[in-house]
Amino acid sequence: MDRRWAARLALAAGTAALLVLLVFAGLRGLVLVAVGLAGLAVTAAGLWWVLAHIGVVRVLGLLLAVCAPVAVLLLYALAGLLWVVLVSLALWALAVVTGRTALVQDTGPAPPHERPVAPPKRPFLIMNPRSGGGKVGKFRLADRARALGADVVVLDPARPQDVAELARRAVDDGADLLGVAGGDGTQALVAGVAAAHGVPFVVICAGTRNHFAMDLGLDRADPSACLQALTDGVELRVDLGFIDVGEPTPEGRGRVFVNNASFGAYATVVQSPAYRDDKARTILQLLPDLLTHHSGPRLKVHADAVTVDEPQAVLVSNNAYRVGDPAGLGLRERLDSGDLGVLGVKVDNAVQAASMLRGRRGPGLTSTAAREVVIDADAPVIPVGVDGEALTVPAPVRCWIAPGALRVRLPRHRPGVPRSKPPMNWRRVRTLALTVGRAAAGRDTG
Repeated sequence: MDRRWAARLALAAGTAALLVLLVFAGLRGLVLVAVGLAGLAVTAAGLWWVLAHIGVVRVLGLLLAVCAPVAVLLLYALAGLLWVVLVSLALWALAVVTGRTALVQDTGPAPPHERPVAPPKRPFLIMNPRSGGGKVGKFRLADRARALGADVVVLDPARPQDVAELARRAVDDGADLLGVAGGDGTQALVAGVAAAHGVPFVVICAGTRNHFAMDLGLDRADPSACLQALTDGVELRVDLGFIDVGEPTPEGRGRVFVNNASFGAYATVVQSPAYRDDKARTILQLLPDLLTHHSGPRLKVHADAVTVDEPQAVLVSNNAYRVGDPAGLGLRERLDSGDLGVLGVKVDNAVQAASMLRGRRGPGLTSTAAREVVIDADAPVIPVGVDGEALTVPAPVRCWIAPGALRVRLPRHRPGVPRSKPPMNWRRVRTLALTVGRAAAGRDTG
């Protein structure tokens, strides 16, 4: 859709949403909006009590979280205006979607520079047959890789192996490319070896979630498509995150993370032996004390000039995650910005929990970028999750980024990373909608 017409549709839908309320509900329309917002706030507060308390308070919180939206809908129905609210909300949703579509710039962030490369002569791939529910076997990845000339090691589930050491030996023996079919934790370990030795790295998305592969634009539905990088590949450079875990690696640096390092409540929960067997129950048992600072270390985060005192959770990511686009949560639009992303959550009561509905503008959420992040604590060691792996490291913990440290080999043809939509800005939408002629794009003030 043409951006100008998308903006015009957004203005028309937004105006229609307001008119429906005013024409069919009159002044009661304003009351309906206020009741709806109050219901959302009460629901958020109820969810906070469920997570932060036990016993009677938790039960009351659950009742609030369930009953508040039901009560709001009943009030609308009793007033005979439920259909008005639903129609108005649908029109408003259409306005926001089309408005954000109109604001997408024709020239978004420049894609990372990629260059065509010759096929490797001695590729070495490590494959974990247990990852992703057995994707290595399901897609016959080992046989297909060997048919393309790769030396493949399939890990033995009954005998733990040091994948980083396997990669080092392969490079010493002449391997000119390293790759992994497995989860992000295994990807990170081998990527660190590849970066230290200057050889390219291939990601084969055979894990469960494959966040790194997703942000590289790979086809997560078909891991075998990643093997095309061995015969028809392009190469680009991406950043790597590092965390000081107290002991240097043989490469003389900290441990690599390709996605993120998490601190606080989540990192503490995943340390529990019971977490693997019953995640939901373990979270509900441990979170109350962690969120109210009755247990767990108290953290202090220094991200360049930004300081966050006593957050309950901190996420330090290799490049920033999208936070302004709900459809893109968990995605990174680029992996070569040269900055760590930092998200800190600090919620001490139900009012602050309700304010989190404001998203990145909420007072309980800190979102910033930094080259280096230091997490201090009131404990000598703190739990941390590094690309999903549970570790315990000495405090203070330093995280840093190495720009362009990793050469990634990708298939020439791949789905790519979905583009994000910018936050809604009604002034820009109105300007774009009223612009005519060929100068529309150039006159968009941005």
